[in-house]
Amino acid sequence: MKPDRYAVVGNPIGHSLSPRIHALFAAQTNQSMIYEARLGRPGHFAEDVRDWFRTGLRGLNVTVPFKEEAFRLVERRTARAQSAGAVNTVWAEADGTLTGDNTDGTGFLRDLGIRLGLELADRKILILGAGGATRGLLEPLLGEAPARLVVANRTPERAVALVESFAQLAGTTRLESSGLDTIPDGPYDLLINATAAGLGEQGLKLPPGLLAETSLAYDLVYGSASRPFLDWARRQGAGRVTDGLGMLVEQAAESFAAWRGVRPDTTPVLRELRETLATA
Repeated sequence: MKPDRYAVVGNPIGHSLSPRIHALFAAQTNQSMIYEARLGRPGHFAEDVRDWFRTGLRGLNVTVPFKEEAFRLVERRTARAQSAGAVNTVWAEADGTLTGDNTDGTGFLRDLGIRLGLELADRKILILGAGGATRGLLEPLLGEAPARLVVANRTPERAVALVESFAQLAGTTRLESSGLDTIPDGPYDLLINATAAGLGEQGLKLPPGLLAETSLAYDLVYGSASRPFLDWARRQGAGRVTDGLGMLVEQAAESFAAWRGVRPDTTPVLRELRETLATA
């Protein structure tokens, strides 16, 4: 019997660690599957994805810049995909209907809670950026009932609009928006960099006092791209810093479980990827 086929699509895609992650998951759980990276064609995303599923693809991960297109493409969406307004995981139902999910927020929370041991109830959280990455995190974060959650963006109007769209989910959380130069006083227990910008002379300009020895600074990107932000956070006094590799592995495990019905152990996979990146 031929192995089942899965893929990740993005543009660019050559840097993706997803094929390695899912190969490790498959070996660990004895799953017969092939997972490959596919370069997405702007303007042809929907037709390509439909053709891939018609010709035997079982599941698809979606990365930049196609997550919103995937949201529009699928016929069914999970609740968390609907809330995020973006899809990063797709599979075909028995009748051929394409279903879309978003595992980013859940993967982020698992990394925070399981690997980093951070409980968010009654905490103060600051998110830098008001784009799609932040949208995917807001509902899961609000579900943890932090005391305060501030979304700060270079263009304050985008932060205002995003916060307003999630106001009904805030519950007891004080949900706020701001510009980067008007961030409410810290320190914050958790500071998340969800922007594409670095920090430094040409990057984000942030006020002092946002971080303390008890703070965790978390960059959603990983590897060398996260170093400017993490170095800045250390200089600002953050007690702990981390990149987004743990989130990448955890969201991949969510996709894998949805497709294969078994959850892999992420700890050895994350350890192997860390060792690989360290020697690259």
